[in-house]
Amino acid sequence: MDLKIGDIVARKSYNRDVFFKVDGIVRTEAGETRAQLRGLDVRLMADSPLEDLVKVEDERIKEYRKRFIKQNNECLKKIFARRAKTQEFKMNRGDEKSPADFFDIPGRVLHIDGNPEYLRLCTAIYKQLGIIAKGIHVPEKEQPASIPELLKDYNPDILVLTGHDGIIKSSESYSDLNNYHNSKYFVEGVRAARHYKCNKDDLIIFAGACQSHYEALLAAGANYASSPLRVFIHAFDPVFIVEKIAFTPISQTISVNDVIENTITGTDGLGGIDTWGKYRKGFPKSPYQSQTQGIINIMN
Repeated sequence: MDLKIGDIVARKSYNRDVFFKVDGIVRTEAGETRAQLRGLDVRLMADSPLEDLVKVEDERIKEYRKRFIKQNNECLKKIFARRAKTQEFKMNRGDEKSPADFFDIPGRVLHIDGNPEYLRLCTAIYKQLGIIAKGIHVPEKEQPASIPELLKDYNPDILVLTGHDGIIKSSESYSDLNNYHNSKYFVEGVRAARHYKCNKDDLIIFAGACQSHYEALLAAGANYASSPLRVFIHAFDPVFIVEKIAFTPISQTISVNDVIENTITGTDGLGGIDTWGKYRKGFPKSPYQSQTQGIINIMN
């Protein structure tokens, strides 16, 4: 088969269940030519012999992307509905006279991603959600070394370390970090971040991708991680976790269930620990300040 980098393919041996983009084509020491693959909508890394791959027709790719967009939009609708309900409750209780009198300061995010395309899409969703986020593309292997300087430069409330991952051999031990494509780099990145800022409420960390070593990531100091049952996670799951943290008041802890409820994948693929929120409300709002161009940007 004539295969090139950038082609969209599926694996015949897995019933073509996941679509991948070809990230590289390599020849092994045994003389076998294999394709390096990255999930089209899930954060999965894999490789495959060329004979197990089939190119995906344009029409099927369009349908696949439609489902991707639909899932994302459904999550966004739930988030905005939740925010509206919370605001209505506060108004009815008399906590606030008018939302126009206040301004929002949600938690600020540093999102480090091994996939530049996913990062671009995630950055656009952060903007839709009203979250100040700095997105930086860093390959997974290089993330641990980059953490201290990036944290010093941007001083975020929330750190996201993600990209692609996957189990190398399903027959091997799930507890062995070396049996994962990138889990060890995410673990090292979390440790580097915790060395810089050890308190789990000062800096909230999400780390991991598809099938990542969940237990090791939490042990290293992550507040939230993937993947408890070693399943795939959606490309936007880290963003939806971050949104709940960024918009929960600093006076409240967030139950893990409430955070994971925001996501597409759910508790099979995501989990964590109870954590304090990062949202602050300001008063009064200056007449020279808009909700999107005022203090939240000055503080960034």
